[in-house]
Amino acid sequence: MFGKRLELKSNGNYVVAPPSIIKAHQYVYEIPLSEMLPIPKILIKKERKPASCVEDRKHKTFEIQKYHGQKVDCIRQILSRDLQEGERNNSLFILYNLLLQNKNTKEYSKKLVINKNNSLLKPLTTIELKKVYRKAYNCGCVGIRGKLAYIKCEACGYRFKDGRLKNSNILIKNIRILPKLSNTQRGIVCLLGTVFEGEYPSINKIAEIANMNFETVKRAIEALKEKQVIEEALYN
Repeated sequence: MFGKRLELKSNGNYVVAPPSIIKAHQYVYEIPLSEMLPIPKILIKKERKPASCVEDRKHKTFEIQKYHGQKVDCIRQILSRDLQEGERNNSLFILYNLLLQNKNTKEYSKKLVINKNNSLLKPLTTIELKKVYRKAYNCGCVGIRGKLAYIKCEACGYRFKDGRLKNSNILIKNIRILPKLSNTQRGIVCLLGTVFEGEYPSINKIAEIANMNFETVKRAIEALKEKQVIEEALYN
């Protein structure tokens, strides 16, 4: 390089320096260190201020912004992952909808998705990205794990591990009121806290899994909303 027998090393490369010994050969300096000239100023990289998305030769780093839903660990895992081709579409689609489900506004959810996409080495095109947030979709734990093999549920605040329910589980939060519920209401709460834990199924889906009449489930859901066991906006 530069006709001066200089070799440029980038991130991830390494050098063998004296007094290292490789295959019985000991490395030495051709020119004593005391006689070496300093590095030319043109080659010295100036220190830059940190930014939310910084690009270097090989990749971009992404600084996770604040959002509602910190206990939903799959949101953090998607934001933290360097998404590869073949997993970008599903990951960003699920990310957008999880943000919506956890009470982030549409505008802010889109902003996070766009920022995440822009941080990728090979981001989706504008047309591809529009398909990610073209419509809202209710993402559940089972569906997420089926589409994103890299998701690990152990750290999630909405899952239980080794038989232990987390404080955010609907059964734990409403344990004192459970005896006051009807059999149907109690059965639905148990389903939501186990089979559907961390998910927001439709009334049709609950009725199907519980093998109950749709109207019966609907009345029970309305009663649970009145008693503030479940949120008004969920399970429609």
